[in-house]
Amino acid sequence: MTTYGTIPTSSAPDSGHPMDFITRAKERGYSALSTRRPWREMVHRHAFSLPPSLGEAYLRIRTNISYFSMNYAIVVLGVVFVSLLWHPISLIVFLLTMTAWLFLYFLRDEPIVLFHRTIGDRTVLIVLSVVTLGLLLLTNATANILISLLIGLIIVLVHAALRRTDDLSSEEEGAGHWYAVVGEAIKGSPSS
Repeated sequence: MTTYGTIPTSSAPDSGHPMDFITRAKERGYSALSTRRPWREMVHRHAFSLPPSLGEAYLRIRTNISYFSMNYAIVVLGVVFVSLLWHPISLIVFLLTMTAWLFLYFLRDEPIVLFHRTIGDRTVLIVLSVVTLGLLLLTNATANILISLLIGLIIVLVHAALRRTDDLSSEEEGAGHWYAVVGEAIKGSPSS
């Protein structure tokens, strides 16, 4: 039987070998980390100034969060990790739940099938969120984690508001923007 015109669903045959999964996970990890910007560019001391207005601060925050998103995620996760060093059980739970998130949500290629039923991404997201929250509540480090997340968020917002955006490349600066501020002209729109 011939299958002319069919499109293969995967580029490599599924051998079920554990090394294939590890290789795909490494490729996805490198791909995600490739969006990270150089740290020297992020903390360039001549690129900081107070914003002249609240509107300018908002535009800086929006642009910098889009441009430095992977760096900011690393900073926030680093703050959470450091805050858990004094709570070893919570640190172990945090690392285990992060591993579960990586394997069950971020790094998988195919949907999860349980008892011949396909489990959707939304269901996986909800179950992982509830399990993570429940486990962290059981470790009595919830307040510590929430405070460290708040500290990480404050660090990100202060950096994003103070970091000027005029030296960022304009084609990458707008990448990832799917919304526009009211009154702001959208590039390529008929009014601009």
